[in-house]
Amino acid sequence: MSNTNKTFAARCYDLLLQIPNGKITTYAAIATALNSKAYRAVGSAMAKNEQLINIPCHRVVKSNGCVGNYRLGTEEKIKILQKEGIMIKNGKIINFSRYLYSFN
Repeated sequence: MSNTNKTFAARCYDLLLQIPNGKITTYAAIATALNSKAYRAVGSAMAKNEQLINIPCHRVVKSNGCVGNYRLGTEEKIKILQKEGIMIKNGKIINFSRYLYSFN
């Protein structure tokens, strides 16, 4: 299926698959990579993700460095990110830019 025939959510998920372990991205960065300003739609796509293991939506965080919501709860998201080596304090990523993945 060509990229233009995919749903917005499917295109978001395709981008997520590019993000390596130990890196994060933002809702805004995903929208921008899709030539969109639909940041909330990215969040909605993450919330509807039923393949949490295969599609790593836990790697999507807020632009201010806060980890944001997660289908299994914020505490679980924090645990997963910390297991991947991301430093978090009080629900916020420490040295945010160090972990930020850049879509080319």
